[in-house]
Amino acid sequence: MKPLGAAWVTPQRNRQSGVNKAWRPIAVVVLALALVTAFGVVGVGSLGHWLVLADSLKQSEAVVVLSGHLPFRAMEAAAIYNAGWAREVWITRAFLPAEEAAMARLGIEFVPEAIYNRQIVERLGVPHEAIRLLDKRVSNTAEEVHLIVEELERVNGKKVILVTSKSHTRRVRAIWRVLGGEVSEAIVRYSEDDPFDPARWWRNTRDALAVSREVFGMMNVWAGFPVRPDRR
Repeated sequence: MKPLGAAWVTPQRNRQSGVNKAWRPIAVVVLALALVTAFGVVGVGSLGHWLVLADSLKQSEAVVVLSGHLPFRAMEAAAIYNAGWAREVWITRAFLPAEEAAMARLGIEFVPEAIYNRQIVERLGVPHEAIRLLDKRVSNTAEEVHLIVEELERVNGKKVILVTSKSHTRRVRAIWRVLGGEVSEAIVRYSEDDPFDPARWWRNTRDALAVSREVFGMMNVWAGFPVRPDRR
């Protein structure tokens, strides 16, 4: 038998929980706007520079080409492998059901980005046997991190190099720190050929969209992923 008032207390708590969850995405937007405003005070250019980072290279189990931004991430991964910093090149595979379905309706073969990335690293001298397309397909960076951690555990690896875009580097590191665990280490790098200009990112729509996406994404990570991460 429920104690007096239990029928009201439980739904009330559930309603409060639902309200909190509903407000969390709004809070992320507000925090993102506050961050942009804060950087606007100290200098707009500093926001672009804040997003970009590069860790020192260390000998690692693999260098990973995160999905997106052809061909620059694959080019950098090949350079890192050829310099002797990694035993293998791992390539993640994006899950794009809407795009694949649309191409199928048109009767056009859908060529996954991972296939191009493999061709790029092979063209740049990485041996075929040193390249691995990771089995599971992923929809966003958070899923990529989970998959990479699983692969590291499977091969008893401790370090991995993650190659992404300049503007995405800080968020990749933040996501790894939240989801990567304490056993393995991720080294985050970007390609020098990446055209993103952190000092003048507001001068073109490509860079401005990248900054706005990354600022919102950072707030989302700090808030505990209330909004589903995107396919970066």
